[in-house]
Amino acid sequence: MNKIIMVNLIDRANNIQCDAGCISLQVDDFVMVQTRYGLDIGKVCSVEETELPETDIDKKSQLMIIDRVATEYDIEMLCRKKEKEALDECRKMVDRLKLEMKAIGARYSLDNGRYTIFFHAQGKVNFRSLVGKLNRRLQSRVEMRQVGPRDEARLIGGIGKCGLKLCCQTFIRQFNPVSIKMAKQQGLSLNPTKISGLCGRLLCCLVYENQEYAAVRQKMPKLRQQVKTSFGQGTVTELNLLKETVMVKITDSEMIHEVALDQLDW
Repeated sequence: MNKIIMVNLIDRANNIQCDAGCISLQVDDFVMVQTRYGLDIGKVCSVEETELPETDIDKKSQLMIIDRVATEYDIEMLCRKKEKEALDECRKMVDRLKLEMKAIGARYSLDNGRYTIFFHAQGKVNFRSLVGKLNRRLQSRVEMRQVGPRDEARLIGGIGKCGLKLCCQTFIRQFNPVSIKMAKQQGLSLNPTKISGLCGRLLCCLVYENQEYAAVRQKMPKLRQQVKTSFGQGTVTELNLLKETVMVKITDSEMIHEVALDQLDW
């Protein structure tokens, strides 16, 4: 006896009968099916088992066989393949339609067979015609989503100033507001090329230690403030937030001393 279930192959519109053998399956499970073109991924749509007698040789020979349950790797590889195909097709159509936009990434959902294509544009773009053509070409629903510079960098990826993969590509799930005040507070150069990321916006990592820097600044004197030290009275010329020390120019002298906070009086 053969256990027959219904499976929907990802690239086909109709459900097909497959021989599940001894594999235990549930509805919505993804499985690898042996087809005449090789292994393909399908989604179980019915597990109401139909027993096929061993004597029914003709029908048995026509059945596709379920090889195994699909792994996360199988699903990821299929999604990557479909995403690349969809992105390539979208870029070709954008060129043909002469739309002022740049397709930068695509996501494919096996659960509902939908494509999401991300694009960057300076202003509003009428992409209704593009979506219609993509729907027909990919035989699936397509959603276009416009993104900003930070999301564009996340989708494309790259290496940051620290020499590591971009934070937004590895662990950041939500972008926090970053201000120039944070760079000032941490004593960083205000040169845009030094405090901006690949996206052209302020570095996300300016947020990481900002609270600590703010706390240290609250217990330090300000620049050009008069203070008393063991070397005499002087003026603060420089702050070292990490060491929690200040450089003090002694009054009526050219001498400059580095003084710890606990040795200051102001």
